[in-house]
Amino acid sequence: MPYRAPVADYRFVLEHVAGFPQVAATERFAEATPDVVAAMLTEAGRICEEVLAPLQRSGDTEPTRLENGVVRLSPGFAEAYRAVGEGGFLGVSGPVEHGGLGLPISIATALNEMMSGACLASHLSPLMAQGQIEALDHHAPEWIKELYIPRLASGEWTATMNLTEPQAGSDVGALTTRAEPADDGTYRITGQKIYISGGDNDFAENVSHLVLARLPDAPPGTKGISLFLVPKRLPREDGTPGAQNALRVVGLEHKLGLHASATCVMSYEGATGWLIGEPNKGMRCMFTMMNNARLGVGMQGIGVAEGAYQHALAFALERRQGRTPVEGGSGAIVEHADVRRMLATMKADLFAARAIAVACAVAIDMETATEDPAWAARAALLTPIAKAFGTDTGLKLADTGIQIHGGMGVIEETGAAQYWRDVRVTTIYEGTNGIQAMDLVGRKMADGGDAAQALIDEVEAEAEAARARLPDLAGPLWQAAETLREATEAIVATTDPTERFAGSVPYLRGFARVLGAHYHLRAALAEGGAGPRTALAQVYVRRLLPEHAGLLAEARAGGADLYALSDEDLAA
Repeated sequence: MPYRAPVADYRFVLEHVAGFPQVAATERFAEATPDVVAAMLTEAGRICEEVLAPLQRSGDTEPTRLENGVVRLSPGFAEAYRAVGEGGFLGVSGPVEHGGLGLPISIATALNEMMSGACLASHLSPLMAQGQIEALDHHAPEWIKELYIPRLASGEWTATMNLTEPQAGSDVGALTTRAEPADDGTYRITGQKIYISGGDNDFAENVSHLVLARLPDAPPGTKGISLFLVPKRLPREDGTPGAQNALRVVGLEHKLGLHASATCVMSYEGATGWLIGEPNKGMRCMFTMMNNARLGVGMQGIGVAEGAYQHALAFALERRQGRTPVEGGSGAIVEHADVRRMLATMKADLFAARAIAVACAVAIDMETATEDPAWAARAALLTPIAKAFGTDTGLKLADTGIQIHGGMGVIEETGAAQYWRDVRVTTIYEGTNGIQAMDLVGRKMADGGDAAQALIDEVEAEAEAARARLPDLAGPLWQAAETLREATEAIVATTDPTERFAGSVPYLRGFARVLGAHYHLRAALAEGGAGPRTALAQVYVRRLLPEHAGLLAEARAGGADLYALSDEDLAA
């Protein structure tokens, strides 16, 4: 079965589950009418199915390569990037005055998932372009906005984000790349960066690098990091790319997956750059890009989950092994109870992750449209959950898809293993899922847990209102929300950060489990309490929601038992 973009499911989630109508009702996003949204989703779905999906396997078997200092893309990927740019999807949420469409992040989020599901390797560069457009729009001087954003939005130029160095991964403050001021107001950037997605290609007129570096008088740590725009080719006065800048690709990483995405080692050798934002405020500027990139990476995980689910379902509908319990059935393995269980829980988890992520995007849009601190707090709270749970779900479903294929799942020709290989890194980049969980119980609880409790109040109120109509769904959800409330109170009361962090990952997953049930209940109510969405909600509440109890118990366990094991004990 070829990839089918989940356009209908997205229209349902936006309209009935995640609260998008309130975004469209604001003055800021008044142009996001149902007709506009439907047209964008439909056209994106077409490009995903006809242009991107056919590249999924060929990109894996014909990877990018470095040839005489130039990155050569896999066949078809340049044309795919152009199609995405021509469709307006690179600048979908970018500023209208600079060539963007000015549509809500919620729509960009839906498009990002569909592109990721069709071919994840083709989506890394578009996500970088979206993020860089946002960062430049918020922090760059006007002349840079006018020069760079239209070209990034059209796909003429591509974009990267340069944070990581060999000694500075999650500890970004350890970076050593230098930025020396020049007499003409520019800076000379010197250093090496690794893991740079889309660091070069053989089709774009220019590559725009955002690079974190230190000024000569910078304080140590993250407080001394500045952000610079460093193009591959220096623009002439008319904006066309001119001379090659003093930077180069010195190698490509040999990766587990995403073979068609060039992950470059970049060398900056006195390259000319321009300061973006204020000196030593680079992390604040970069986080403008990174926060929405984290949601985008969550969508990558969910997109792969969709692709892996469709792939596994197609196999299960055709593969025949043994006698099945269904009288007069097809005899395919989909009729076996355990295969049915795997497929049903895959679909239920997929819906939960998608709804959480779109709800996060809606909160971001409402913050933008209203500047209401409550929406800002909701968006901040949901971002680490959407990133971590979305990518964990992608990894889990890709793994389950291999299991459904049986022995054929580990045979590369079936394509089942590629989903797992490609999605594995999403739990690591843009902040590991462990860091997302630490952020959730740390900075996102700095308000005393108010934002979390407000969301739990909403979950309980809706569950209480639905008790009479759907008691089998609403009752367990209300009780799970109360357990989450108690765990949240316990975490807020814990002053030792190590004690908090020891339980942060299970706390995040427990929170996501409850939110997933919340959105499944909304879907069932929108359907009228009977039908396939209600049946799927029952699968989630009966089979997946119970995990919250064990997760939240672990979240409250603290770290004493972990540190009771010495380094020597772990090595014994």
